[in-house]
Amino acid sequence: MEISMQTKRTFLLGAAATLAAPALVRAQTGPAPERNASSFVVQDWRDHFETLGNGAILADITSRALHFWKPDGSYRLFPSSVPLSEELTRRGYSRIVRKKVAPSWTPTASMRERDPSLPLRMEGGPGNPLGTHALYLDWPAYLIHGTHDTRKIGRQSSSGCIGLYNEHIESLYGQVEIGTQVRLL
Repeated sequence: MEISMQTKRTFLLGAAATLAAPALVRAQTGPAPERNASSFVVQDWRDHFETLGNGAILADITSRALHFWKPDGSYRLFPSSVPLSEELTRRGYSRIVRKKVAPSWTPTASMRERDPSLPLRMEGGPGNPLGTHALYLDWPAYLIHGTHDTRKIGRQSSSGCIGLYNEHIESLYGQVEIGTQVRLL
């Protein structure tokens, strides 16, 4: 039995489309940390903190990942945005001193210098650059927060903060306690 070239081509195109469909569907469903997790290096909290205490957060600026360990040692990994430049990057140990749902945003003087059109202040809500939730570090003007602009995640895009997808900061917010130790590496 002879199969025409048209039939072979149709069969091959149909098979390729069938194999590609699950990936296309997953790509359209939005961000998922597990899908990106394989590109990050898994960390061990003992390499960065003396004790786990009430939990620990490691923001790895190079790999653009935020690692979180709960007090019981369970681990979560989140893709993040990081500062635009080394000049805006602060590294070292800090801790969570405040948590806020629907945080207001006040651009720093240097942000306003770079972009004078920025508002003096923006209340929490849609379009707020801090997203839905924020975790404040003991360094002034440094936060771990959400973002409404999902294109920023995985990029150098902030003025010093660590940004997460809104659904990821909401999850983290519910698990992090005041006093949680943080390291920006």
